[in-house]
Amino acid sequence: MTTIKDVAARAGLSVMTVSRVLNGERHVSAQAREKVQAAIEALGYRRNVFARGLPGARSFLICMLIPESIPDYVAEFQQGAVEKCRSAGYHLVVQPFDSRTGMAAQAVAAAVASLRPDGFLLLPPVSDDLAALDMLDRAGVPYGRLAPSVAPERGACVAIDEVEAARAMTAALLDLGHRRIGFIGGPPNHGASAWRLEGYRRAMAERGLTPEPGLVQDGDFMFEGGEAAGARLLDLTPPPSAIFAGNDDMALGVMAVAQRRGVSLPRDLSVVGFDGGESADLVWPQLTTVRQPVREMAATAAEAVIAMVEAGERGASSQRLDFTLLMRASSAPPTEASA
Repeated sequence: MTTIKDVAARAGLSVMTVSRVLNGERHVSAQAREKVQAAIEALGYRRNVFARGLPGARSFLICMLIPESIPDYVAEFQQGAVEKCRSAGYHLVVQPFDSRTGMAAQAVAAAVASLRPDGFLLLPPVSDDLAALDMLDRAGVPYGRLAPSVAPERGACVAIDEVEAARAMTAALLDLGHRRIGFIGGPPNHGASAWRLEGYRRAMAERGLTPEPGLVQDGDFMFEGGEAAGARLLDLTPPPSAIFAGNDDMALGVMAVAQRRGVSLPRDLSVVGFDGGESADLVWPQLTTVRQPVREMAATAAEAVIAMVEAGERGASSQRLDFTLLMRASSAPPTEASA
C-alpha cells in the first residue's frame, strides 16, 4: 500500500510538508501543493482515515444523524451524500439516534467526541435543533442543513420551496375537480409540517374554499400515523374525495386503510403524498406525489460542507432546488358519488 512517505519521496518534499498539504493547512506554497497532487495521482495514494488520531489531522469523515425510525427519503439522501463524499475522498458515517427523546445535541456531541468528523449533515428535525447547531459551532465543525425552518443564516442550507410544492399539489387536485380535500400534517417539531399545511390552505383559499376543521388531521410522518389519520378522515360524513398526506409514508397508510374498507382507489378516493421516494414508485396504484430531488439535495449539502472543510473555515449559504409533481394512478377526477 502506498504511504505518505512514498508520496513525499516522489514529490521530493518532506513528510511534514506532504502532511500539511493533505490536511489543508494554509502555509504551504502552491508549487508544493502541485507536486504533492501530482505524486498522489501518479501513485494512486489514498488517505488513511485511521490516522485521524494524530494531533491536528483531519478525519476525512462527514457524519450524518438519522432517526431510528427512518423515513423513506433518508435512504436516497444517504446515497447522494455517499457519492459526493466518496468523489471528494471523504467517508460518510451514519449515526442513528432516537429522535423522540429530543436529545439531538447530546447525540451530536457524542459523535464529535468519538469520531472527530470534519463536518456534519443534519436532516429534519435535527436541522432545526438550535442546541445541536450551538454545539457544532462551539466545536468549530462545519455543517449542512436539509430544509431548515429556523435560523437560515447558519450553516449550508439546502431546500425546496415546500409551501409552493404543497400549494401546487393541492391545486392539481382542485384542477381534477376535487373540492372536499383532506390533509394530514406532520409532527409539530418538523418545519415541513407547517410549510405543507400552509401550501394546502393557500391553494384552497385561492379557489375560495375554506376546509372544515375535520378535514385537517394531525399526523407523524409514519405509516401508522397515516392509517390512523386516514381512518378519521374516512369516518367523516361525507368523507373527502381526495386526501393529501404530508409525506409518502403516511399516504401509504391512507391507501392501506382505504383498501381494507373496500374504498376503490382512485375511483372512490384519490390519495397523494410528498417526497417521491422509492415506495411511491412500487405501490399500486402508483402514488401521485411531490418529488423532491433528495439525492441532489444531499450532494449539494455535502459539497458545501466539504468546501468549508477544505477552506478551513465555516460559513453560511442557501440553495433552493426544484421539485416535480408526479401525477400518477392514485389520483383521478372524482366520480359523482365521491365529489
